[in-house]
Formats: sequence, C-alpha cells, structure tokens
Amino acid sequence: MSRPHTAPPPSEDRAERSYLIGGQNVAVERLESGLHIVATPIGNLGDITLRALAALAGADLIACEDTRVTRKLLDRYGIRTPLTPYHDHNAADARPKLLRRIGDGAAVVLVSDAGTPLVSDPGYKLVRAAQDAGYGVAAIPGPSAVLTALAVAGLPTDQFFFAGFLPPKQAARRARIAELARIPATLVLFETGPRLAATLADLAAGLGQIREAALCRELTKLHEEIRRGDLKMLAESCAVEEPRGEIVLVVGPPTAAERPSAEDTDELLRSALSRTSLKAAVAEVAAATGLPRRQIYQRALALENETGRDRTEAPDAAPR
Repeated sequence: MSRPHTAPPPSEDRAERSYLIGGQNVAVERLESGLHIVATPIGNLGDITLRALAALAGADLIACEDTRVTRKLLDRYGIRTPLTPYHDHNAADARPKLLRRIGDGAAVVLVSDAGTPLVSDPGYKLVRAAQDAGYGVAAIPGPSAVLTALAVAGLPTDQFFFAGFLPPKQAARRARIAELARIPATLVLFETGPRLAATLADLAAGLGQIREAALCRELTKLHEEIRRGDLKMLAESCAVEEPRGEIVLVVGPPTAAERPSAEDTDELLRSALSRTSLKAAVAEVAAATGLPRRQIYQRALALENETGRDRTEAPDAAPR
C-alpha cells in the first residue's frame, strides 16, 4: 500500500502547467505524487505521446540522464518543468534526494536520453527504492529502440532476448557471445560505431557466419538505415566503412543444426550441478538450450548417477 503524501511545497505548485502542440497551449493538472516512468522519443521528437507530454508538464521535477538532451525535448513543446541529472555516475547520491522529494509529496518523472527508461540505465534501482518506501510508481509507455528494431528487422519476434551492450574487451565479449549462442531466441544488442565491426566479427565467429542479422542505425531519424544479411557480410561491410550514430543489432535465432549437441548439454549440466541444486540446474540449462525440462531432468539424474552423487530434492523437483 502506498503511503499518504503531504502537499508539495509552495515552490513546486507552479501556476502554469502546460505544453505546446500544433501552436496550441494545452493546460494540464498537476501530476499525482510519486515516481512516474516516462518513455521519450528515440530520435524523432514527434514520437512523443500526449500522456507523456502531460506528465512532463504536470510534474514537479524531471530526473534525466543528460539535462541538455532532455531540455531540447522540453523546449520543443514549451514545457518549463525543472530538470535534475540522474545517471550512472551520480545515482547513489541523487537517489536519496529524489526519494525525499517524493516523500515530501512531489511528483517526480524519470526519463532517459531516448526511449523507455530502465533499459541499459540505472533507473531500476530508483524504482525498487521507491516501491520499498511505499511510494506510488507508474509507467507511461512509448518509444523503445529494442521493439522498434525488432519491428523492422524481418527476423522472428515470437521469442527475443535483450543483451544490452556486449563487453568492450574481446576476451570478455567472446565469452559472453558463447553464452548467448545457446539461447533459442532472436537476440537484440546495442553497440557503438567504433566497436561495431569487431563485435560483428566476434558474433560471426561465435554464432556462425551465416546467422541472419539486421543492423538498425539511427532509427526514426533522418538518416535511418536498416542493413540485412548474415553476420559475416555485415562484419565485412562495417570493417570497410564504420557506421555512425545509434545502433541496434538484431540477430536471428539458431537453426536446428546450431542447437547445442548432447555433449554441449552435458557440459552445461555438469557446470550447473557443481554450483547449484538439481532443480535450479535443470531450469538454468533448459532456459539456455531450449530443450524440454523433463528431458534435461532425466539427463541430469543420469549424470548424477554416473558421478555417484546423492542429492535430496523435494518431491516436486521433477518438471511437469
């Protein structure tokens, strides 16, 4: 249950809360006290929603990654709400201050530089802290680079896995790619232009050169570009000319021939069984391989018998 909140200080009770659209000034009510997660455009400022505009104009404070970036959006729509920075480098110090403002009755909006907050940014810790404190948390959905890229990639979307940014150093990146290779779903990743060719080359080596992929660059912007092909082809083209701008990579799921072999599955099971319970190991390996849980469970029992280990599990440990 959310805590009751006191009224906001007079300084927060701004006389005019409004936004401009189509040359018209639209007055809005003060936003309800609490934390509001608001999605903003990923490039084209025209993609803002009416609910988002009302929330930005009706808030007492907007927490954002870069005040200069968010200020451009607010200026476009004539919004005067104060801004405060909230990003990876100041989150630990800024979070308690934002929570105190909410506790005093303020309506705080959280935005990222582009798209939906909490995707590859520190916002989830603020959400968790606000919830733990009993404050109301609401989301106003809108643009997302992940979903926009999936929509135009032309690759399966029934199952997808967002992997964020891969590690910048090659050894760590290749290790992460080896983990992703076992996921039976379309992969979505963020990457920067300078690292793109190396990342694509490592993806081709780790996932297979003929794995289908799409390079989505500058989505919704003037120079939007979608390149489709296999990982080898995309890696070679990016090595010749480095793409610029914001980039989302979408990589198709493995084919049946690319699924883990019996030996690979046994290796995964042995590793999981060495550090966790039978039930947890089965769940982990089933998620990683896409194989039926009951099949994984039977193989795990066989491996346990081979090594002579004896585990006591709850009666419902076997997957149904």
